[in-house]
Amino acid sequence: MSNLSGKVAVVTGASKGIGAAVAKTLAANGASVVVNYASSKSGADKVVEAITSAGGKALAVKGDVSKIADAKELVDASIKAFGRIDILVNNAGVYEFGPLEAVTEAQFHKMFDINVLGLLLVTQAAAPHLAEGGSIINIGSGVTAITPPQTAVYTATKGAVDAITGVLANEFGPRQIRVNTVSPSLTETDGTHSAGMLASDFEAGIVAQTPLGRLGQPQDIADVVAFVASDDARWVTGERISAGGGLR
Repeated sequence: MSNLSGKVAVVTGASKGIGAAVAKTLAANGASVVVNYASSKSGADKVVEAITSAGGKALAVKGDVSKIADAKELVDASIKAFGRIDILVNNAGVYEFGPLEAVTEAQFHKMFDINVLGLLLVTQAAAPHLAEGGSIINIGSGVTAITPPQTAVYTATKGAVDAITGVLANEFGPRQIRVNTVSPSLTETDGTHSAGMLASDFEAGIVAQTPLGRLGQPQDIADVVAFVASDDARWVTGERISAGGGLR
């Protein structure tokens, strides 16, 4: 178990799925956690309740990461509640799939605004508060390795995330702040269920290509994030860490 005692973590998009698992796992490892959500207050409150009932500290904060005012308010609320930020997990993201001919301006801007601009705005707001030993973890995706059809815009956003990770690792390195990407492959969440991605030919194809022979679970990703967030990963920065059961 990674030791995060005394640290404060901000997790965006943490009301469900991978984000919720990350928030609860960081708390279980000793961190105080800010649970960001865009719309599901009930989901965020459930995550906070799970953390506090287990003896941890957590706070839910609403905010659209693609809006600069909301990003700043998220960080301000975190500092007001806990006095510092040590770990930032940029998890908030959306996805829509379809062939090239179905791409629209609205779809493009929606995904890039949340997946890419949101990451930049929250990191920009948090950066002045991160001290030596800080860890920024961007949640990427295995799609950048396998480039599946009908994912052009989504895959492009996650390719941008990988590139930003490398740039910011160099930018923040002199301050001894680490920046890494953790990239899940297909993971069983409410979102992937509602999108019809599970119990489908798509799922079967992904599992068939995965050496460990199953879908990911949110906890699989959360445990990797907890390691990368911790001082155990103090010599790891600028990396794209695949958490996908060996899928390439």
